[in-house]
Amino acid sequence: MPLTIAKTGETVMIRKISGKDEVRRFLARLGLVVDSQVTVVSRLGENLIIQVKDSRIALDRSLANRIMV
Repeated sequence: MPLTIAKTGETVMIRKISGKDEVRRFLARLGLVVDSQVTVVSRLGENLIIQVKDSRIALDRSLANRIMV
């Protein structure tokens, strides 16, 4: 399922990241790689605030839909 389906407060494991190489490299630089855990902190409209390790990141819906958990 895509990350956008995860509920607020839920911690999930990234299973796959789809998209072009540039998108996957961008997400990897943010710490979003396969087998890492992320927590959905909150939702702001179409956007997600997630926590990866010790960082909080805002993702728009199109990027979050590329992350399968």
